[in-house]
Amino acid sequence: METSVDVAEQKRLEEQVKRCEKKYRDLFDHVPNPVFVLDSDLSIVDCNRMVFGMYGYRKEDVLRKPFTMLFEPEESRDFAAEIRRSKTMKQVRHITRYGPVIYVNIRISPSEYDGQPAFLVTTSDITKRLLVEQQLIQASKMATLGEMSTAIAHELNQPLSVMKTASSFILKKIRKGEPIGEEILRAMAGEIDSHIDRASAIVNHLREFGRKSGVQSETVDINEAVEKSLAIFLQQLKLREILVEKDLQPDLPPVLANTNRLEQVFINLLVNARDAIEDKFEKLVHSPEKKIHLKTRLLDGKVRVEVADTGIGIPRPLIGKIFEPFFTTKRTGRGTGLGLSISYGIVQDYEGTMEVESLENEGSNFILTFPASLEAK
Repeated sequence: METSVDVAEQKRLEEQVKRCEKKYRDLFDHVPNPVFVLDSDLSIVDCNRMVFGMYGYRKEDVLRKPFTMLFEPEESRDFAAEIRRSKTMKQVRHITRYGPVIYVNIRISPSEYDGQPAFLVTTSDITKRLLVEQQLIQASKMATLGEMSTAIAHELNQPLSVMKTASSFILKKIRKGEPIGEEILRAMAGEIDSHIDRASAIVNHLREFGRKSGVQSETVDINEAVEKSLAIFLQQLKLREILVEKDLQPDLPPVLANTNRLEQVFINLLVNARDAIEDKFEKLVHSPEKKIHLKTRLLDGKVRVEVADTGIGIPRPLIGKIFEPFFTTKRTGRGTGLGLSISYGIVQDYEGTMEVESLENEGSNFILTFPASLEAK
């Protein structure tokens, strides 16, 4: 007996499957970013060609290796847990084959591979973008410090005046050969010592603010960041007779961010509030209330910061444009249009949001929210 089976249809389907596999493999390999397929243990079971272009690793170098090998071992975060529970990871440091560390954003999607649960992970190199952002932020800081130079000089002049008065009194007594009472000497020494500490604190804070900020996150006390930003700017507000009201909720949970960068955000908002108040004061006949209100709260698991002013406000048609680079409502020569754009980007980097409520000729309220960190401070 002989049996003949027509396998033409089967052959045609096999060829079709091969063509489909080749097409999708070509697409996979030519995605412009590195793509990794991870199994349930987070071992790399497949990757595309761009892994070599960005990391320097060949495919055979990384297959069956843990994806976490790309993270810096010094980092204290549990990256494996984050990969399993997150959809995105921002500004993560990755190690390349030949040493240089790069910053990447990571997108994670649950998937399947050979019928088994898997993770599809895409990384994008943001190192150059971060470098440009750092340069813009630093330039903005230097502009802010330059603008505040008069107020800073006034702030430093007070402790210097006290020390000069005390030292002149002591020298005068010494030249005349007159004794100085122990109580008077103790009081003057105490005044000199406390005002040296004050001047030193001002200089140290300015130096800390002026240095280049990193991009790595840490647990940050929002109230402390607000207070430090206000301290560097308060004297200038006093000179312009602008009252600052604070309503800071105590015992707020920390947020995952960078202290130096958050200070830049709050100082940018204080600068804008000051300018809006000054604009209103110049344009309106009746002397308006000159006030800035700072408020923090914990709402629905998010830390909320509000910076409100009694300034000129923002015309309704322009509200949607204020976070765009180089857009400004200030008169020529008073603003670059980068402050709010930089601040908006910084807030987004820390999974936060930034919104504004404003009425023309009545004032504005900038509202920032950040996820509360579960990490102990």
